Amino acid sequence: MLPSSPPRQASLPGFSAQEFRASLAMFATGVTIVTARTPAGELIGLTANSFNSVSLNPPLVLWSLSQGASSMSAFSTGSHYAINILAADQKELAERFASRRADRWLDVPFTDSPCGAPLLTGAAATFECFNRSRYEEGDHVIFVGEVERCSHRAGAAPLLYHGGKFYTEHPL
Repeated sequence: MLPSSPPRQASLPGFSAQEFRASLAMFATGVTIVTARTPAGELIGLTANSFNSVSLNPPLVLWSLSQGASSMSAFSTGSHYAINILAADQKELAERFASRRADRWLDVPFTDSPCGAPLLTGAAATFECFNRSRYEEGDHVIFVGEVERCSHRAGAAPLLYHGGKFYTEHPL
């Protein structure tokens, strides 16, 4: 007797949206600010903890953005962006870029990368990415960036996020 074929789709969730969010919050992540410029030169930036490495060869990273985000068109159509991994002393920046403040770039020190994306001064690491591909999944778009340049600040402690709070590293 042949085994039955696997189901073609997932069964309906047996949990609430609140339980899903609470469970996701148990995964500690680093904190990033993804930055870019619109074709008109306007600065774009948002806090994201959905960053992950994908491949070493070629060098690929990913992050995701809600389909309803106001910056979606800029990131979807732009050729480049930067992912800035925040250092432990950049909590205020994480909160600022997670808000809807119109003045989120006010007095924020940065340099322009060769591709035009802002690189935040003091970041623990930066990745300058070509906007290689995008995948619509659920209510988000997954962006895959091909890293053209990267750098890190040796000895910098990263900013971490867990359970709705910010933390710094504590070696075991």
